[in-house]
Amino acid sequence: MFRHGRFGPIEWAAVRRPHPGEDVCGDHPIALEVGDGAALFGVIDGLGHGEGAAAAAQRAAEVIGEHRSEPLDVAMKRCHLALTETRGVAMTLARVDFDTGTISWIGIGNVAADLVAKHPTGVEVRSSALLAGGIIGYRMPQTLSAHHVPITPGDLLVISSDGIAQSHLDSIDFAANATTIAEQLVDRYGRETDDALVLAARHRGAL
Repeated sequence: MFRHGRFGPIEWAAVRRPHPGEDVCGDHPIALEVGDGAALFGVIDGLGHGEGAAAAAQRAAEVIGEHRSEPLDVAMKRCHLALTETRGVAMTLARVDFDTGTISWIGIGNVAADLVAKHPTGVEVRSSALLAGGIIGYRMPQTLSAHHVPITPGDLLVISSDGIAQSHLDSIDFAANATTIAEQLVDRYGRETDDALVLAARHRGAL
C-alpha cells in the first residue's frame, strides 16, 4: 500500500505493510499541503496492530487533517482529546516551510524521524527529531514544543514507525525516487512482528 506526490520542492512517498497475516494496517501516513508555502508530513502508529490500532490511527489522521494549519503542539493536544476512547497512538509530525527552508518537528512515542543526506562514506544523519515519552490518548507530556532544523536541496526526511528496524538508515539509495526509497526500506527493514510504515520526503530544489 503506498501514496506519493509532490508539494512545492518536496517529492514524497509513503509505503506501509500490515502485520503479516492481517489485512489492515495500524500505521497511517500524513502528507498534507498547508497553504502555498508549507507541507505537513508525519507517521501515526496505533498501539499494537489490527482493527483497534487502525481505528485509532485513522481518527488521529482525521484530527490532524482538520487542524493542519495549527501549531504542531496544538494539533497533538487536539488528537489527545479525540483519542481518549481508543487504544491511543504514537505520532511524529514534521512541517516543512519552503520559504525559510526549515523543518519544525515534534514527536510523542517511538515514531522516528531523521533528516539525512548523501555522504562520501554513506549516509549522513543531519538531525533527528527529539521524541517525548507518552501515548496520545492516554498520557501526554506536561510541556510540548516543536524543534526547528534547516533543510536544503538533496536532503531526505525519513519518518518510520517502530515496525521498521533501527538500522534502516544504513543503506539508502539516494539515486532512487521517494517511492522506491520507501519501498526498499519497508522491504528490507520491516519487522515480521508488527505493522510497518516509511514516509520518505526528498527536497528536490526549485521547480
